[in-house]
Amino acid sequence: MSCTTILVGKKASYDGSTIIARDDDSGSGRYDPKRFIAVAPPDQPRHYRSVLSHVEIDLPDNPCRYSIVPNVLPNRGVLAEAGVNEHNVAMSATETIAVNERVLAADPMVELQEDGTPGGIGEEDIITLVLPYVATAREGVARLGALLEEYGTYEANGIIISDVDEIWYVETIGGHHWIARRVPDDCYATIPNQLGIDSFDLADAFGERHDHLCSADLREFMDAHHLNRTIDPAADLDRFNPRTAFGTATTKDHIYNTPRAWYMQRHLNPSEDWDSPAARYTPASDDIPWCRVPENAVTIEDVDFLMGAHFEGTPYDPYGTLGTPESRHRYRPIGINRTGHMVAMQIRPYVPAESRSIMWISYGSGPFTAATPFYANVNDTPAYLRDTTPEVSTGNLYWTNRLIAALADAHFYETSNAVEAFAESARVFGHRLVERTDAALEQAGQTEGEPVAARLEAANTEMAEYLRKHATKLLNDVLYTSSNLMHNSFAMSDRWN
Repeated sequence: MSCTTILVGKKASYDGSTIIARDDDSGSGRYDPKRFIAVAPPDQPRHYRSVLSHVEIDLPDNPCRYSIVPNVLPNRGVLAEAGVNEHNVAMSATETIAVNERVLAADPMVELQEDGTPGGIGEEDIITLVLPYVATAREGVARLGALLEEYGTYEANGIIISDVDEIWYVETIGGHHWIARRVPDDCYATIPNQLGIDSFDLADAFGERHDHLCSADLREFMDAHHLNRTIDPAADLDRFNPRTAFGTATTKDHIYNTPRAWYMQRHLNPSEDWDSPAARYTPASDDIPWCRVPENAVTIEDVDFLMGAHFEGTPYDPYGTLGTPESRHRYRPIGINRTGHMVAMQIRPYVPAESRSIMWISYGSGPFTAATPFYANVNDTPAYLRDTTPEVSTGNLYWTNRLIAALADAHFYETSNAVEAFAESARVFGHRLVERTDAALEQAGQTEGEPVAARLEAANTEMAEYLRKHATKLLNDVLYTSSNLMHNSFAMSDRWN
């Protein structure tokens, strides 16, 4: 799927949490309604069959509880883009990337055949096959890697797996190969829809495995097919650039992908020169770093802004006044019309494990909504986010936000104050709710009150009811403003009104 990703190491975040965030954008020509659900162990399949590739896999008999944000419609499988399990392991697994022709020739994708031969696993399957069975991020990488090596994949994907201590980013290389790199604790990483890792150490991957992991035969695979493009004869051939060896760098990338990485880093390292003719990195640069140290600790608000960004403050903003009509639509924004949801998964080290994980969820187009917090380790989720209907209805958050965005987009400046006020108030309420719930849980721990899950579910319900009330009001305000700006508007009323 078309997505944008930001990963924030624990020393780079504002409170010592690990944060992984990705928006899930449906493909052109469709919109995929989303919902937020909790999956209990009895509801996890013991035999899995992929909808798209028809691959069949027997699963272990010991799954754990987990919360996910899957598609409503089953036509493309579960597609659980974001999830957190009861061990506080988080995953996001639907970022389509691209590998080059040499890789595809050496290790073809495992696609469903006309004769019915199954294909490999893909983004519809990965979280369902991995998340319920792992207790750490490293275990998640190992399980995913084993599945890729055994069954293969029919598409190139980037997958994030995190826990309270580590964030790992996995990239599939051809049909059966993969690499994974740990995000440095003091760094953030930015990834659009392209292979992003720009440095890899095979010696570490086959030695201490501290920061690098990979498929068992990657070194031999690269040698046999001449994939390492390092040209310096004195260079350490165990250290190479995967983006150059495996990835692509096309004109389309410079329109669709690199501008998003450029803008995210422009926001988090603003003192650098990003805009002059002498700038080291431009929207079309192929060498924008995969990760770097931010100038200031990264907050949830930074993540929420970036995941809905449309190049604000630049000549490339489709809602802006800078530049020209051409420049304002030159590049693909981060927050687009086809966004189904964004989830930022925050694993907090300073609270007990039972309430450690928060999923900051927003539905719909990022510029017109806000991410708000929902505790992950629950047995059920609020109906307003859970029971999304296939057809349009103001009875759930997904369609309410879609309606707000469609109306507000046509009258961006006239409705922006109302949208911004809603977003700010929702995040303020969310932060206060989390602090209040954490404090109540700490107090209850001293008096052995009601079960933790019940308190977390009550907090989630309170957040959902806030959104129901205030998103409905925002829809009312945006509809009124947009109605007054219709082309057939006429101010004079008849004398009886």
